[in-house]
Amino acid sequence: MKYKLVILDWDGTVMDTVPKIVNTINMVADQHAIPRASEEDTKSIIGLSLETALETLFPAYAHRIAELARAYKHIYKEVDSTPTKLFDGVEKVLTLLAEQGVQIAVATGKSRQGLNRLMVETGLEQYFITTRTADEAESKPSPDMLNQIMAELGVEPEEVVMIGDTIIDMEMARQAGVAAIGVTLGVASYEQLEATAAYFIANEFEQLIEGLA
Repeated sequence: MKYKLVILDWDGTVMDTVPKIVNTINMVADQHAIPRASEEDTKSIIGLSLETALETLFPAYAHRIAELARAYKHIYKEVDSTPTKLFDGVEKVLTLLAEQGVQIAVATGKSRQGLNRLMVETGLEQYFITTRTADEAESKPSPDMLNQIMAELGVEPEEVVMIGDTIIDMEMARQAGVAAIGVTLGVASYEQLEATAAYFIANEFEQLIEGLA
C-alpha cells in the first residue's frame, strides 16, 4: 500500500447522505420563508461547516445563521425521513486497509454529535484511528483538519491521501500538501473532479483499492 494514512470525508463519500442534506436545507428555507437555492448551489456547499454553508448559501440572512443552524439540526435528526445508507463496498475496503496496517481517519464537515451518532449506527467506529469534525477545526477547504490529524499521528504529508466527493475536499488536500482521490458518489461529477488535483477518480467505492495501490 502506497500510503500510511487514508483520510476519508463522510457525506457523499462513505455514506449516501447528500439527498438528505439537500432536502433538509430546503425544509429550513421553507420553514423560515427564505427562497430555496438551486440544487446545484445547495450541493456545492456540502462539506463546509454548517454555519459557513448556510451563510454561503443564504448571505442575505447572515444575521439569522445561528437560528437556521438550529433548525437544520432539528429537521435533519427528527423531521426529514430521506433514507441514508453506506455506499456499497465501504466495509470491504475499510477491512482490507485495516488488514494491511493502514491507518484510517475521517475529516468531515459534520458536527461531532452527528458523526458520533452515525459511527454508532453504522458500526464503523472500530476502523478509524481518529476523526475531525467542523466543531474542532476550521471549515474546509482550510487544511486545518488534515494538519491536526497528521500532527496527532506523526505522519508526513507524502504518506497521506485524502478521499472525498467534493471540490472542497480536493482543495483542502491541495492546501495540506497531501495526495487526493475523488469519488463521484456524492456531489461532484467526474469532469469536475478531473479539473482538481485528484490523481485518481473512483465511480464506485471498491475502485479505491485500485487507486490506493
